[in-house]
Amino acid sequence: MPDLLFELFSEEIPARMQAKAADDLRRMVTDRLVAEGLVYEGAKAFATPRRLALTVHGIPPRQADLKDERKGPRVGGPEAAIAGFLKATGLASLDEAQIQRDPKKGDFYVALIEKPGRATSDVLAEILPVIIRTFPWPKSMRWGARSARSGALSWVRPLHAITATFGLETEEPDVVKFAVDGIESGQTTFGHRFMAPSAISVRRFEDYEAKLLEAKVVLDPERRKDTILTDAMQLAFAQGFELVEDQALLDEVAGLVEWPVVLMGSFDKEFLSIPGEVIRATIRNNQKCFVVRDPKTEKLANKFILTANIEASDGGKAITAGNERVIRARLSDANFFYNTDLKTRLEDRLPKFEQIVFHEKLGTQGERIKRIEELAAEIAPLVGADVEKTKRASHLAKADLLTDVVGEFPELQGLMGKYYALAQGEDASVAAASEEHYKPQGPNDRVPTDPVSVAVALADKVDTLVGFWAIDEKPTGSKDPYALRRAGLGVIRLLNDNGRQISLTKIFDAHANRIYEALGRKGVSVGVRSVPWAGKQVQKLSLDLLSFFADRLKVQLREQGARHDLVDAVFALEGQDDLLMVVRRVEALGQFLDTDDGKNLLAGAKRASNILSIEEKRDKRAFEGAPNPALYSLAEEKALADAIDLAKVEASVAVMNEDFTSAMGAIAKLRPAVDAFFDKVKVNDDDPKVRENRLKLLNEIRAATRAVADFSKIQD
Repeated sequence: MPDLLFELFSEEIPARMQAKAADDLRRMVTDRLVAEGLVYEGAKAFATPRRLALTVHGIPPRQADLKDERKGPRVGGPEAAIAGFLKATGLASLDEAQIQRDPKKGDFYVALIEKPGRATSDVLAEILPVIIRTFPWPKSMRWGARSARSGALSWVRPLHAITATFGLETEEPDVVKFAVDGIESGQTTFGHRFMAPSAISVRRFEDYEAKLLEAKVVLDPERRKDTILTDAMQLAFAQGFELVEDQALLDEVAGLVEWPVVLMGSFDKEFLSIPGEVIRATIRNNQKCFVVRDPKTEKLANKFILTANIEASDGGKAITAGNERVIRARLSDANFFYNTDLKTRLEDRLPKFEQIVFHEKLGTQGERIKRIEELAAEIAPLVGADVEKTKRASHLAKADLLTDVVGEFPELQGLMGKYYALAQGEDASVAAASEEHYKPQGPNDRVPTDPVSVAVALADKVDTLVGFWAIDEKPTGSKDPYALRRAGLGVIRLLNDNGRQISLTKIFDAHANRIYEALGRKGVSVGVRSVPWAGKQVQKLSLDLLSFFADRLKVQLREQGARHDLVDAVFALEGQDDLLMVVRRVEALGQFLDTDDGKNLLAGAKRASNILSIEEKRDKRAFEGAPNPALYSLAEEKALADAIDLAKVEASVAVMNEDFTSAMGAIAKLRPAVDAFFDKVKVNDDDPKVRENRLKLLNEIRAATRAVADFSKIQD
């Protein structure tokens, strides 16, 4: 089966766009092939700084012939319908149509349309120019004399050549002939810009990849990454150092070179007095270089590793020297910023926050910091943190946002706060909270364990959530501009990973009142009419926010293999706002339902709930209240009532002791009595009083199981 080789050769393609562009090229070409009935065996796309390339294997040499039978109007039908039928099918007259006999509906005209398949090369010549012109670059340009013309090609950088060949591996391929903006397709590409700039004639992918390699171009970005990483690690090891790996930087650097050459440079040792993270950020951001460390001390060495795009005649000395000059200048700047920052105490920076708006409705950063301080002080005793240290930590936590180093390297926020806090003699826990209160920022991020950090981190995230809920700026669909889902997951992990029990409703209520009062003083309309603030408004916010946490918890537990319906079953119980207890209940419930007792009791409980729902709807009332023992006429009724009384007591005691496994065990004892009841007892007895009493007994089953979960929410 023939293969396609397709390359678009241009000026420099930004590294950040390459991976998506390669994927877009593969998707667009293969989608169009399939739409044209040309099913292929495999496809792979590649990107370098100067080219996008695609190979598609096993494409049929031509489209299959199509035969279509199209039914038309009845014989003798209206002339307009017949004319429309002839036009739609391309028939010259009804003589070219056939007549289909139908004894019931009458005779119909039928057109038999045969469409011969086209050669694949012709199809490619039609679709490839369209793909080039409609390629979804985030940013593109027009260039040269042609740019003034209507319909001029817009591309990420000037496009110089198009390679497009199609054919069998054993034969000379054909060039897929077309032109875009005056650039004609062919089988010519170019090698490395400096080391092998001459034109190269290529035939198919294997030939193309091999000739590019000879011309100092490594086509596959994964191979370039492997080369850079391996050579960098070996070069560092040879000098007695260890590479500080950086996957994001590796991805970017691999997109900057076609022929990676790894070199090592150095900088003055005096710069090692700067925090290592500042050195790394400076070298990484300005020169796209890796840093190395001493494996014995784990501290950075005064060396860096760069990736050149050329095998220089001097062994890379000039390239290395040039990078050293730039890095020396940038580290001098960083050193100046760092030492300048140390001259101003963190608390002395805070007044500037009064002029910096956090959100037009939620006030300034200064107002937000005060809210976080109050909330953190309330949370501190709940997580075992020292209140005074927590107040101090939350007071200083945001101060480094106004430092020169963080202004230059925003990714170091929090971390620099820790360094500056330690430098001015703050307690270690207070300093650590500056860095850790932003955590965790993702599923793989570390969760703080220091109680002061936990308190400040919770306060920071809860203030964000309650604040944006108060002004009705909640996440919708895929939109979450304030990262509120991430904040919610952060709260969940902070509580669960640290084993902390907290009533979220109490925290939400107190902080919502605080925020509503501030909004009211500013004259911001939030639907609350008077002071003191309407309890219903606060209650609604808390319930809505708790529902949001239930959804976030479902996401997290589902990723860990738990069932989302069990989370619903636990959250359905009144007052379930302690996330740690919810998780423990869900774990115990999941284990219980994996047993035969659990499965059978679930079936019985759901049967009882379903019967009650039907009868309550029919009678338009609930069957609540204790059943009358005097109306028990069967032993199974009495046995079930006794089992329920015992299970309620045992389960309640176990739940009070937070022993949910024992609570499940207590409820499991209901199973024999429930099974026997449904086997021997007619619930809808002819005697209305007996019927009502038995329905109340079913309600007791429902009430007993609700000691651990709402079984009606659990899927079979």
